[in-house]
Order: sequence, then C-alpha cells, then structure tokens
Amino acid sequence: MTEPQYHSLPDELSVLVSQHWQRFVEAGHRLPDSLHKDLPRVWAGSDYVAEQFIRDPQLGDWLAACGLTRPLDAASLAEEVQEAVSGCVGEDDLKRALRRLRHRHMSRIIWRDLAAIGDYHSTVADLSLLADTLISVALERLYGWACERNGTPVGPDGEAVRLVVLAMGKLGARELNLSSDIDLIFAYEHEGEVPGERRPLSHNQFFLRLGQQLIKVLDQTTADGFVFRVDMRLRPWGKSGALAIGFDAMEGYYETQGREWERYALIKMRPVAGDLAAGARLIRRLNPFVYRRYIDFGAFQSLREMKALIEREVNRKGMQADVKLGAGGIREVEFIVQAFQLIRGGQLPALRQPNLMRVLPRLVDEELLPEDVAEELMEAYLFLRNVEHRLQAVGDRQTQRLPDDELGWQRLTFAMGFSARAAFERQLRRQRENVRYHFSQVIADPEKENDTVQGADQELLDLWLGQLETEAAVSLLENIGVLEAPAVYQHLCTFRDSRAVQNMQAIGRERLDRVMPLLLEALGYQGHGETTVTRLLAFMESVLRRSAYIALLVENPDALTQLVKLSGASPWIAERLTLHPVLLDELLDVRTLYSPPERAELDDELRQQLLRVAEDDLEQQMEVLRNFKQAHLLRVAASEVTEVLPLMKVSDYLTWLAESILNQVVMLAWEPLVERHGRPSRSNGQPCNPDFVVVGYGKLGGIELGHNSDLDLVFLHDAASGGMTDGDKPVANEQFYARLGQRIVHILSTRTMSGQLYDVDTRLRPSGSSGLLVSSMDAFEKYQRNDAWTWEHQALVRARVVAGCARARQRFDEIRAGVLCRERPLETLREDVLAMRRRMVDHLAADQPGCFHLKQDPGGIVDIEFMVQYGVLRWASSHGELTRFTDNVRLLETLAALDLMSAQDAGLLREAYLAYRSAAHRASLRKEKSIVDDTQFRDLREGVRTIWTHWFDL
Repeated sequence: MTEPQYHSLPDELSVLVSQHWQRFVEAGHRLPDSLHKDLPRVWAGSDYVAEQFIRDPQLGDWLAACGLTRPLDAASLAEEVQEAVSGCVGEDDLKRALRRLRHRHMSRIIWRDLAAIGDYHSTVADLSLLADTLISVALERLYGWACERNGTPVGPDGEAVRLVVLAMGKLGARELNLSSDIDLIFAYEHEGEVPGERRPLSHNQFFLRLGQQLIKVLDQTTADGFVFRVDMRLRPWGKSGALAIGFDAMEGYYETQGREWERYALIKMRPVAGDLAAGARLIRRLNPFVYRRYIDFGAFQSLREMKALIEREVNRKGMQADVKLGAGGIREVEFIVQAFQLIRGGQLPALRQPNLMRVLPRLVDEELLPEDVAEELMEAYLFLRNVEHRLQAVGDRQTQRLPDDELGWQRLTFAMGFSARAAFERQLRRQRENVRYHFSQVIADPEKENDTVQGADQELLDLWLGQLETEAAVSLLENIGVLEAPAVYQHLCTFRDSRAVQNMQAIGRERLDRVMPLLLEALGYQGHGETTVTRLLAFMESVLRRSAYIALLVENPDALTQLVKLSGASPWIAERLTLHPVLLDELLDVRTLYSPPERAELDDELRQQLLRVAEDDLEQQMEVLRNFKQAHLLRVAASEVTEVLPLMKVSDYLTWLAESILNQVVMLAWEPLVERHGRPSRSNGQPCNPDFVVVGYGKLGGIELGHNSDLDLVFLHDAASGGMTDGDKPVANEQFYARLGQRIVHILSTRTMSGQLYDVDTRLRPSGSSGLLVSSMDAFEKYQRNDAWTWEHQALVRARVVAGCARARQRFDEIRAGVLCRERPLETLREDVLAMRRRMVDHLAADQPGCFHLKQDPGGIVDIEFMVQYGVLRWASSHGELTRFTDNVRLLETLAALDLMSAQDAGLLREAYLAYRSAAHRASLRKEKSIVDDTQFRDLREGVRTIWTHWFDL
C-alpha cells in the first residue's frame, strides 16, 4: 500500500503522521485511494482521527463510501442511526451502537474540517445535527422500553406524555463544537400517574428514571468511549433540583426564583428530542422571563458582574491563554450579542433566536450595532471558533487553551493555514484586541469612564442617602446650580424615606442609589428646581418596581440629561414618560429625538414594526400601534418645546402620524374579514380592493392635529348595493363594511396596557349618530346634495381622505368638489353660518371675565375657520380652486390670490390663526386649557372681529 506524501508538512508533524501511519499499517488496515491526498493534513491535526482509523478497520471504507464533499442530511442520518440501533435489546447494546456511530461521524466531521472541505458553519451544523439525532433515537428507544415495563404516561387529553429534552448552550444554538459537552434540561408537560399494573409511578418518577437512563447511555465512559458528556446543572435549582420537571413547576420557578444569569442561558434553549411540539409550547411560556416587554438595560450590569466573576476565575487559574474565557475571547462576543438580545428582545422578536451568527446581522438591521462593528465581531468569532475546533480536534478533548509546547503550536499554526507561528499569533492578537475593544465599548460602565465625575458623585450620593446635615445638603445643591434648593431637598428626603423606596429589592435599590446622584447633577447643570424635581420623582416612583428603566438611565447619561430637560420643559411630556416608561428608549439618540421622520419614513417604520408580529395576534399589533404613536408623540413634543419644529411642521407631523396609523389599521381590520368572508363586489362584479376610505374631518382633515386631538372620521365604501362577498362564508356587502368600520373603531379606541390610540368621533357621518357607521358613496352623495345642513357643508370644506384605496379616494374627491361647488343663495348661506356661530358662542365660549378662549371666543380660532368656510361655500361655484385644499392657511392664501379677500386681511387672519394655535399647543404641553388672559392677543382679536364684521357685512 502506497504511503501518503508528507512533504507538505513541517518536519515535526511529518514525523508524527509517519508514526501514526506505521501503527495503521502494522494493524493490517488499508486506506482507500480517495483519502490519500488529505490524510497527512488530517492526521497532523488530529491524533483522535488517526487513533480511530487504527481501532476501526472499516472506518476508511466507510468514509470513502459516505461521501466527504457534502454536509450531513437529517433524513439520511436518522435512517442510519435507526438502522444501527434496530437490533439493540438492552442498554449495553444501545451504548455500543451509539458510540460506534459517534466515533465514525466525529472522524468524518473532523476530516472535512481539517481538510478544508467544510467550513465553520457546516462543522457546527453537522455536530449539532449528529447530537440531536443520537439523543433523539436513544430517547425514543429508552422511552419505548420504559413504557413496556411500567406503562405509558397519559395526559388529561388521553394522549401519551413524552419527555422533552431541551438543549442549552452551544447545542441549543446549533453551534456545537468538536468536543463540547451538552447542556440539557429534562421536562414534561403534564403531571399524573402512569396507569400500569404494578405499583403506580408518578410522572415525575417515570421521567426521572428515564432521564437517568438517557444520561447513562450518552455520558458513561465504556470500553467504546462515550457519546457526549452531559451537563444537567442548568436545570431549575441546579444540582439540587429534580432531574426532570413539569412545565408548570418550571414556569413557576423562573417567575419567582429565576436569576439573571438564567435569562442568558435560556436564550439558547431549544427542544432537541422527545415531544418537540410540547417543547415549543414551553419556550413560549418562558419567553416573558427571558425577554422583558420593556427595554432592559439592567442586562449590562448583570453582564459586567458575570464577566468580572469569569475574569477572577481566569486570573486565579492562570487561564489567560483560553480563547473562550480569556480577554477578547469567544465569551465576550457572546456577551455583546446576548446583551442586545436581552435588552431589546422583548420588543424585537427577530432577536429571539439562539444562533449568534444569525443574530449579529439582525443587530445591524435594527441599527443596534454599526455594520463595520458587526463585521469585525463576525470575523473574530469565526476565527476564534476555528481555533477552538483545531485545539479540540487533536485529542477529542474539551479545551480552549492555547498550546504550551512547540509541537502544539506547530499543529495549530498549520491547521489554521499559517506558514509561521509569528504570523498566526499576530492575527490571533488582532482578533482578540478587536473583540476586547468592542466589548469594552458595549459593556463598559459609564460611571467609571471619568474618575473626576465619580468623585463628584460621592458627595451627591451622601446627600441622597441622608448622610449630610440639612444645611450642608442644601448648600451642595445650590453650589451645583439647583434652584429652590431647600424645597428640592425636602422632596428628595420625602421620596427617599417613602415606603416604596424602603421596600425595594436589593438590585433595584442599588440601581436607584447609582442614578440619583446623576439626576441631581443633571438637575443642577440645567438650572431646574422644585417643579422639575417633583415631576422627576413621580417618574422615578413609577419605575421603582421596574428597575431596568433606572438601569437604562445609569447606562445612558445622555438619556438622563434629556429626561431632566424635557420634564422641566413640559408636564405633558413628564406625564407621558411616567405613564409609559418604555418611551425612555426615544431619549437614547438625540439625533432621532429631535429629527422627526418624513411621512414615507413613518409609514415604513410602522410597517416594519408590525411585520415582527404574528398576523393573527391582534392584541400585540394593537400594542405595537400604541407604542409607535406614543414614541412619535414624544418626539414631536420634544421638538416643539425646544423650538426645533415650527407650529406648521408640528401639525404636519402629528397628522402624518395619524394617517400612517389609520392606513395600517384599515389593513389590519380588512385582511381577517376578507379571509373569513371573501371580498365585497363592485357593481360590475369585480371584487373590491378594498373600495373603502376613511375620511378625516376637522383638525385631521385640515392637517392641524394637536397633541391631544381626537379623530373626526367618516367611513365610506363604493361596493355594489345588495351585493355579496365571494368567500366561503358570504355576507352582504353592507354587513361586511359595517363590521370593517366597527373593527377599525375597536382597534383605535380600545384602551390596552399601553393606553388608547385615539378617541374617535363618527358623528359627522350622514344622519349623525342615528346613521349607518359605514355609508355607501351613493348614499353619502345623495345625503350631501339633498339633506345635509349648511354646517355639514362647512365641515366638508375640511374633509379629505386620510386612508383607503386610490379608486374610492377619487370618487370621494369628485363628490366633495361637486357639493362644495354648488351655487347657494347668498343670504341663506350667510344666515346659516351666523346662526351656527351664535349657538357655539352661547354654549362653548369661556364666559369668564378677563379671559379669552383661544378657540371659541369671538375673535378666536373658530371665527377665522367660519370665515374661510363661508368664503369657500360662497365662491367655489365660480372658483373651483377653493376645493383643492382643506387647511385654513392655504385656503386663506387662495382667497387672497383670487382677490376674494384682501391680502392685508388674509395676512392678519393667518397671523392670528397661527399665533392662537401655537399658544394652544403650548397650553396643551403645559396641561392647561386653551384660555389666556384677555390682554393677550388683544390687537389680533380686534383685527379678527373687524374683518368678521366686514366679511358678513354686519
């Protein structure tokens, strides 16, 4: 038999492979020709593979026959393993069969890896598939034998209860390395007793014994070796916990006793054997423990603590050369990714997957990591994992420690594809330094980045903890710039001594003690006093039981700065943050906080967020809509109080926000109804798609929404009268659209944990509250032409389609233009408008001496709106341009351009209108009514009344 050529190997490795070859030949074995080329490289990197060739005379032929060029196929592997164990009559036979298969496939996987036939991805995928299959087949055989002996466990539904084997760690993530142990948890869905003829066994006893047998079959070292080393320490209660646990007990444990490090472990949990469907149900039950609904920046501190423990252990044991646990090692890349998973996974389901290589690109997509950082981490992780595999391939040993002898370094250098050790070590050092840098950037403690700041904080910490005399404490607050220091200090003392603070859990109190000095420093730096501190303490009180929000402020000093700034500027913003602390996320990036997106960006952002939610999960979709609205309301309010956005832009943005939400709500309401009943039909028999519009009136129609505006909506459809839907459960077109309207109102107005989207007012529909919720276009047109009051035509001036399809939008626009352009008897129009205005003044004006209601009082907003509406209804018959716009500012400009109103009058009305609305916006953000002292705006008010008198020839 021809001896393989070793000339490509370094001298010491050539000698090593030659020795293996001599033993192989002396054992009388032969090598298939197809393996000659790669054998030197593989045996140079793995004594284990060489030893398996010597021990198993058929291994070479098996490798050549099974095909080394392709990765493992799940179906073929399962068939192979099933066939291998088919003749087993007891545990000893099963152990022998599994170990033989394990050695052969490990040899194949290592061969592909060292010969560069497979890459890292195929290596870990093959290893994980091999483990899944061997565990699954072993469990299936053991379960069958156990049921024959003791009977079959049965659940309340009469179906057999099976064990669920849950993999954690590398196997759970399908990233198993070459010589890893496997972290497992055993669970079962239902408690009960096994209905056997012998003494009854509880389900717990049955599955405890089954789990013990499975561990023995996999883990026990026999003359044939072992299958996998099994580690069960990650189960609830650790070593002291039951080996198998029911789902209810498991969920209860994590809810009441789960520790922070267990959240990290559960990220990688995956059912690998037994009842996989039940395993998936269990993971859904445990997800709320792992992925919090809110942003959980407390994960950073927990990671720091875990990393500190690891580093102390590394230093104590001299493990700095460990490519997994040492500085810049594999574990630090994992920590970076897991931190983002825990912090954001509650809001971003795309991050809820165990495989690190799949999560890293998602972090870029979600703009949590820059693309170049993710690429560097990916490159480093692959490099370090390949180093780990080369180290473990040598002797099938679980090690991540770099060699301590020259032969070991030669092996590793050659296996990694480097010609010289120095070049390999340079690359290894570069990769570890990159990881260490990014780890420090992501996980670094912001409080330790500046020693001077930390020293200043100590005095403020003493103040917060009550360790200073009152006089000294007040003096310190005054010295750092806090206004009204005595009152502020009194509020602090009351808060600190409150029962809510005194009853905090240890970790929450520790976080509170860390953030309060930072808050006081920001309070002084920005020159705030008692009013701001009362708002801030109300916020802090609201999050005492959800201290992850406090951790966010500790981790992000810029967010804390914005919290103080905006709370001082607006009680409305302070209240929003107190009611919805999840909005703190918006304070993390000042660029987005004060730069609201354009309409198309709003649409895209909302669509992307809804795509992360299951199509049939309306409850979660409603939460997404509400959180989206709250976040953007905060952005626009922040931009307004800091004068980044002018009034017109604020109204545009708030209107765009409502339109984006309405368009998505229409689709969320439409699709389930179509799935159930099919599509309504048009008069020509074609299906509607959807031939439905939402018409916005009032402020929404006029593109003038405020922060607390409700929505005046009218729903219209253009389907055939008397037609039916085309689905399996057809209903009349009218019934379909009525349900559509009801569903839209439900989604918009239902109050959930995150509040309400909008108050909806549909009374402007034909015939008001007594009319149909959704009218046909024909009925709407008939009503507007024959039955509508003048005030309804006034309302139509500010009406426009805000959601729905283009076809129905065009039909509405034609109807609106036709109605508005009708000729009207001038005197009747004038008297109707004046009569309506008198009724409004009588019922809605301030009626408070010395006060001016910005909207309702004479000379206010409604006067200007009525003049514009009167002008449109009077002249649209001869000037169709007046039907083009719905907002008062552009309508005033159009009236002036047509010489229907003097430019001077139009300018004064525009100035007054914007001034009033701006003041109303500011009052809203201060949580005040739109009523001011009547000395304000006196000139504008008198100017408006003068034009009113002239306009109506009074």
